[in-house]
Amino acid sequence: MTTYMDALNRQIDRLFDEALGDCGTSGGHWVPPCNVREDDNAFHVEVAIPGWEPNQVTLQVKDKMLTVSGERSGERTGHYHMREIPDGSFSRVFALPASIDHEKARAVHVNGLLHISFPKREEAKARRILIEAA
Repeated sequence: MTTYMDALNRQIDRLFDEALGDCGTSGGHWVPPCNVREDDNAFHVEVAIPGWEPNQVTLQVKDKMLTVSGERSGERTGHYHMREIPDGSFSRVFALPASIDHEKARAVHVNGLLHISFPKREEAKARRILIEAA
């Protein structure tokens, strides 16, 4: 139930952010699309930030929360007929599971996608238990 409610809250926040951005009241704030997934060995966050340089993005872990934020200003010369590539600032916050080792986090920026991986602690990984014959 919590996962469903978290996803619903994120979607509502995103809709409000996008609607306010269209009205011009968000001050250049936008929300990049993200993927969050987990596998047997790690917890992964992917953030789509095409055209952004790694030095324009900040990652912070505090109190089991990952904050991904960034700020940049683009070239605003000339008259735009259409402007859909966002500039300004963004911030996304993700709750991290207790099972990860945030000290061993790794972040890689490739082809416009920021990949952040948190390995799971050994004791949190699933393991097989062998059944002994009596």
